[in-house]
Amino acid sequence: MRILATLLSAALLAIAPMAQAETFPDKPVMLVVPFPPGGPTDAMARTLAAEMKDKLGQPVIVENRAGAGGNIGAEYVARAAADGQTLLFGTSGPLAINVSLYRKSGYDPVKSFAPVIQVGHLPNILVVNPNVPAQNVKELIAYAKANPAKLSYASSGNGASSHLAGVLFNEKAGTDIQHIPYKGTGPALNDLLGGQVSMSFTDVLTALPYVKAGKLRALGIATAQRSQALPDLPTIAEQGVPGYDVSVFFGIVAPAGTPAERVAKLNKAFVEVLASPKVKELFATQGLESAPDHAPAQLAKFIAAQKTAWAAVVKQSGAQLD
Repeated sequence: MRILATLLSAALLAIAPMAQAETFPDKPVMLVVPFPPGGPTDAMARTLAAEMKDKLGQPVIVENRAGAGGNIGAEYVARAAADGQTLLFGTSGPLAINVSLYRKSGYDPVKSFAPVIQVGHLPNILVVNPNVPAQNVKELIAYAKANPAKLSYASSGNGASSHLAGVLFNEKAGTDIQHIPYKGTGPALNDLLGGQVSMSFTDVLTALPYVKAGKLRALGIATAQRSQALPDLPTIAEQGVPGYDVSVFFGIVAPAGTPAERVAKLNKAFVEVLASPKVKELFATQGLESAPDHAPAQLAKFIAAQKTAWAAVVKQSGAQLD
């Protein structure tokens, strides 16, 4: 009898994790956006969340926890229970750059999270005020070298991706274009449109309306591949700056230690949602380029590579935030 009881107990223990995995999730899933409502990250997260209930059997609730360039929301998820119920919709900042940029981020993008899925990336674009006498990147570089310190580029702040994009451009192109930091994309864009600064590296979604209206001139796509939104615009790399590749990527991660079967279930649901014509069309209008591989392991490799690459750029920029 004692042997039978022992065997029965062991069998129940073996079955318990399986039953737990099958019932996951048994309550709403929280998707944390580490930025304020209304931006492109928030819009993408809400688009995905709205479609997830049919896949998971539970609603996905978007919660904005903004501050410190995304660190507050990222640290919140890193410290959450590793049960798959709390996820982070992260970007290049919290998932790659901030660990080098901030003196104390409170988490590590590689060690603190279990990658779920890479959603895609938003290409950056090099735009200039129409008064700048350059029609392409080669002409811009020639003009910058012939007129040292005359050109300037606007960013949304020290250490922002729009700042680091310029640092990388100067390094690879051999130019010395001056950095002018602003408190946000809006003020930077206003001065670019007004001609107070010469150029900027911003995302396609933000720049496209002004390019189409003739208020800004697009010189090159800042990613390795051309943008679907502007397929005829060559990349910066194509125009004499090999290896130049800057974009904002979007990925969903869970706290480190989240069971693999739960990560797999979440990944499957997100893959199905991303494949739906409705979501694909919405994301295309927002300028998002789909990731070529949605596997969790691929996102893990990508984050590690991005963390290393941006650490070098941050060091070169000299930017350091508290």
